Amino acid sequence: MTTIFKNIKELIQVRDKSVSKVSGKEMNELPTIKDAFLVVENDIITDYGSMDGMPAINEATIIDCEGKMILPSWCDSHTHIVYAGNREQEFVDRINGLTYEEIANRGGGILNSAKKLQECSEEDLYNQSAKRLEEVIQQGTGAVEIKSGYGLTVEAELKILRVIKKLQQKYAIPIKATFLGAHAFPKEYTDNKEAYVDLVIEEMLPKVAADKLADFIDVFCETGYFSVKQTERIMKAGIAHGLIPKIHVNQFTSIGGLQASVQNNALSVDHLEVMTMNDIEALKNSETMPVALPSCSYFLSIPYTPARKIMDAGLPLALATDYNPGSTPSGNMNFVVATACIKMKMTPEEAINAATINGAYAMNLEDEVGSITKGKKANFFITKEIPSYGFLPYSFGSNLIDVVYLNGEKV
Repeated sequence: MTTIFKNIKELIQVRDKSVSKVSGKEMNELPTIKDAFLVVENDIITDYGSMDGMPAINEATIIDCEGKMILPSWCDSHTHIVYAGNREQEFVDRINGLTYEEIANRGGGILNSAKKLQECSEEDLYNQSAKRLEEVIQQGTGAVEIKSGYGLTVEAELKILRVIKKLQQKYAIPIKATFLGAHAFPKEYTDNKEAYVDLVIEEMLPKVAADKLADFIDVFCETGYFSVKQTERIMKAGIAHGLIPKIHVNQFTSIGGLQASVQNNALSVDHLEVMTMNDIEALKNSETMPVALPSCSYFLSIPYTPARKIMDAGLPLALATDYNPGSTPSGNMNFVVATACIKMKMTPEEAINAATINGAYAMNLEDEVGSITKGKKANFFITKEIPSYGFLPYSFGSNLIDVVYLNGEKV
């Protein structure tokens, strides 16, 4: 089946030659074609260009996009979509003055979510998660990573990863799975944290690998959570089982986790709200993608990732949602892009690059999605009638997506 989209006001993120990522000053360059056409055959982008060169194809379905723009789908490389219930009470507690750390010390936070998930049936967990996934697809996300980490027992972690696998099988969107058994220490391991690290490495990891339930390994490397030494142990064990590191670092403190991640060839380092010049230097000449999570900073009222410092150092940057029940109960990438522009002073061009091609790179999906390129999946969305692509972050409270396509089919 062939579909031609014609009279596109502007076709955004057009890459004749596929690039894996964009860095530094390149992030401010967003290639587009005005008054354009786009050809999709089955689930693949096969042609595009200016309207004066639009081909005549017999029996093609024609979609008129007069006044509208087309962008490649958002690529959300950091989510925790599979969780049970919510943490609304903790939201109220923070309004009343408690800090994130104080809530965690009272049994809230990750441990609260773990308790709810352990008590939740696999079917119920799947149904809750599927609703969230369907919502983010409608909001323009066309590729997503989902982590475990709200189980913290062998069976509960495997339950999360099995739900992710079911989502992969049911939905057309590319989904990458990450094993994050090292998200927090269960209460019973408070006085013997190394025993929990052993559990992650010796019991959880072999079962995850044997059932091929994950692509990546993650650790919450942070003061009060997993130390750099513990993070390295878990990373190396994951690598030995064929899992690629994608690590939580520098959310509240800079303790060397970023350097350890780079040394172990992590695909990405995520959060980065607290960055030193040593951290930025460590990222140079590496293949590791820095990932910012601005809606987490917004929700927790913590510092934003210093995007300008990172990009001015010639580095790439990706944007993701961190969709989770405690610190970012939203998977809306449109809000992420807008917040990056408003609070992190990224240009619309930089933010769109960070949320598409660089986000795809942070999931090892840059050859499939993230740009309008011949041979890539036809995952994109059509905007409503807007004056420019800069209007997307400008009008941050409006839903400006008209139609979403995954694999060439209207969702």
